[in-house]
Amino acid sequence: MKDTEEIIKTIIRCASKVRRHLAAGFLESVYQKALTIELEACGLRAETEYPIQVYYGDTVVGEFRADILVEQRVIVELKAVMNLHPMHEAQLVSYLTATHIDDGLLINFGGERLEIKRKYRIYRPPLT
Repeated sequence: MKDTEEIIKTIIRCASKVRRHLAAGFLESVYQKALTIELEACGLRAETEYPIQVYYGDTVVGEFRADILVEQRVIVELKAVMNLHPMHEAQLVSYLTATHIDDGLLINFGGERLEIKRKYRIYRPPLT
C-alpha cells in the first residue's frame, strides 16, 4: 500500500490532469466522475459519495457525504466555484473529524486556475 504522501501527490496529479482536459465551467459532479476515473487508472481505490455519520453517544445526529474517499486514508472534497470560502475548509475538517481520517484535500475546479488546499483533522480529546 502507498503511504499517505504518495496518495496525496497522486491525487494532485490526477486533479491537474482533469483540469487540463476539462477546464472550468462544469458542475462538481462532472469533475468528481473524471477524477475518480483518473484515480482508479492510477491504481487507487476511490469511493464516491462516501457516507459519514456524526454520533452523539449512540445516536446519529448528523449525516453527510464526502465527495471521494481515497484508499480509506484521504478525503477529497470537490468544489466548482469561483472562489473558495472558509466554510468549504470547515466542511472538510468536520468530515475529517467525524471519520477520524487525518488527511484531506479541498480541490476547486471552478476558479481561474486549479486550487488545492490540504487540511488535517483537528484532534479533540474526549471530555472527562
